[in-house]
Amino acid sequence: MQVSPTRLPEVLLIEPQVFGDSRGFFLETWHQARYQEYGLPTHFVQDNLSYSKRGTLRGLHYQYPHTQGKLVFVVQGEILDVAVDIRTGSPTFGKAVTVCLSD
Repeated sequence: MQVSPTRLPEVLLIEPQVFGDSRGFFLETWHQARYQEYGLPTHFVQDNLSYSKRGTLRGLHYQYPHTQGKLVFVVQGEILDVAVDIRTGSPTFGKAVTVCLSD
């Protein structure tokens, strides 16, 4: 697993190691001890799966005061994932991170 910082300290790009062969591939989508090694939160509350047709805009997530982290991954196709810091008083207020996630 490779963890890369972004311009927003709370937003990290996590790339799992993919083991592929002629049959397909295998990867770990979640491994508590490995996430702990990187100092990532390990309290896992909810797991969702969605399917969207091309051109779909999905999800504007703002959960104040009960914030929650998001673990986003792509099974097929690609996602333009955008995170914006809207916390008044934050040193990164108004800054955004945009990452294209693809299979």
